[in-house]
Amino acid sequence: MRKVFLFALSFMLVSFGSVAFAAKSTPKSPTPDYAKVVKKGVDYNQCYECHDTIKELRGMGKHSNLACENCHGNIEAHLKEPTNHPTVYTEWQACGKCHKEQFESFMTVSKHRPARDEKSQLTNRAPNPFWDKLMMGHAFTKEHALTRSHPFMLLDQVLVDRAAGGRFQPKNGWMYVNEKPQKIWDIIVDTQPGSEHKVFMKQTAAALNPVCIQCKTQDHILDWPYLGDPNTSAPFNRKSNPTAMIQSKKLQHGLNCYQCHDPHAAKPRIVRDALIAALTRPEADTLWHKDPNRTNIKVIDMGMRGYTRKIAILEKYDSRLLCGQCHVEYVCNPGEDRNTGAKIGYDSPLTNHFPYKDVLQLYDHYVNQLHFTDFIHPLTGAKLIKFQHPESETFYNSKHAKAGAGCDSCHTPKVKDKKTGKVYTSHYAVTPKHDLKASCLTSKCHNNWTEEDAKYAIDSVKAYIKGKMRKAEFWLDRLIDKIVEGKNADLPADVIAKAQDYHVKAHILWEYWTAENSDGFHNPELARESLAQSIDASMAGVKLIDDALKAKKTSAQQTQAQK
Repeated sequence: MRKVFLFALSFMLVSFGSVAFAAKSTPKSPTPDYAKVVKKGVDYNQCYECHDTIKELRGMGKHSNLACENCHGNIEAHLKEPTNHPTVYTEWQACGKCHKEQFESFMTVSKHRPARDEKSQLTNRAPNPFWDKLMMGHAFTKEHALTRSHPFMLLDQVLVDRAAGGRFQPKNGWMYVNEKPQKIWDIIVDTQPGSEHKVFMKQTAAALNPVCIQCKTQDHILDWPYLGDPNTSAPFNRKSNPTAMIQSKKLQHGLNCYQCHDPHAAKPRIVRDALIAALTRPEADTLWHKDPNRTNIKVIDMGMRGYTRKIAILEKYDSRLLCGQCHVEYVCNPGEDRNTGAKIGYDSPLTNHFPYKDVLQLYDHYVNQLHFTDFIHPLTGAKLIKFQHPESETFYNSKHAKAGAGCDSCHTPKVKDKKTGKVYTSHYAVTPKHDLKASCLTSKCHNNWTEEDAKYAIDSVKAYIKGKMRKAEFWLDRLIDKIVEGKNADLPADVIAKAQDYHVKAHILWEYWTAENSDGFHNPELARESLAQSIDASMAGVKLIDDALKAKKTSAQQTQAQK
């Protein structure tokens, strides 16, 4: 998102109140008038007496003279009594009153696919029957749906069958799919009042957790310490009850504008703590570290409430990093030490971790470096990883990326307003097929193609990679059956352990592409190599078991003959 619009939503001066999580509730302010731009308000120089970081940020960009009242309420009361915290306007409309075209495009709902479209459906990315068998024992077998419009990110997460055990449901049933983006509590109802986080409906799971919420919303940005480290001063942390977090009604909006746009500096920024941690870890082992042309960042500690909070200001718009706050592989859940079997809980920073590496590096990262596993396959005993949505790392060194394209080039391109003629960055994040003239067919890209040519090319790449995914699934299925056969035949433990390791490798190199949402289009060369290696690993595991079964049979026959 190169020169994307500049948002006016501040956050530094505010601490959200909550009956459930804070000792003192925040005073209520009048409902803000989102149609009115405040040009002159309180003297913000008074704020600088305490908030020197805000002074530094505001001096960086076009928001330097913007009245604080555009984004904050209750300011005068705060100036009289600092502990009387002001409110912050987290709504999309707060930015939209200045950035109308961007706001209206962001709020556009994509209907090119249904809501809650399961990836395990026959025509989708990870069709059954293989999906449920290969992912057996993991909550993603309850519901793993394809992506929907950004404003619905939080709503869809709360409603998905694997999240909160089915307790949160739409007030109007399935009519909710045609409701406009709004606060989630205007749409949902808690059918099981109480704070227990457990299963209430058949064939659901209670797998929602505080870390995965960080991508869906930042309504609670001031209430979350860096990396979610438990702190008595912070209302939320990695150990928080996720059901209670939702019930607090602090979390209302999916994908806030200020997740990518710093409201004070009017600059691109990162707020996702685990990405900041990855880009600053001493090992310097990420794709970003190895990029000689990487976009530089400046990390700033924003914590003034007894706990650390960090943001990172980017020197320029780089959608690989901005989108990489969420469209990325990360750990957001407890696991197990694969060497010792010890449980890894939310007291460990490993439960909020970004590798930020490509798929071919992840076996070494998880198995040899972190010794981390997400879940154990109940049939084979293999210690497996569940991937999230690694679009950023996949795209990072692709041909498109090397040619200078970004995520925004295809998904949120520059467009012209038909009425005013104004050119702006669309924030309607959708498949490039929606507007091929603005994405694939620009003068900088494939200007000699027709729209039919572009669609044909996209569909061809995706069809080829999906074919490889089906082959990888077949051989993984064979490997699982063979390991079970080997265990039933009492093959030696070392043979089973080697076969389980093949299972881990084959799984990592396959399942990554079910989580990555482009069917390999973001980097078809990497996808093919990964899936080919997955098939090879499964085949090697099958051969290992077959050879061991054959050797055992031969040995038994020889023993019988000697008798």
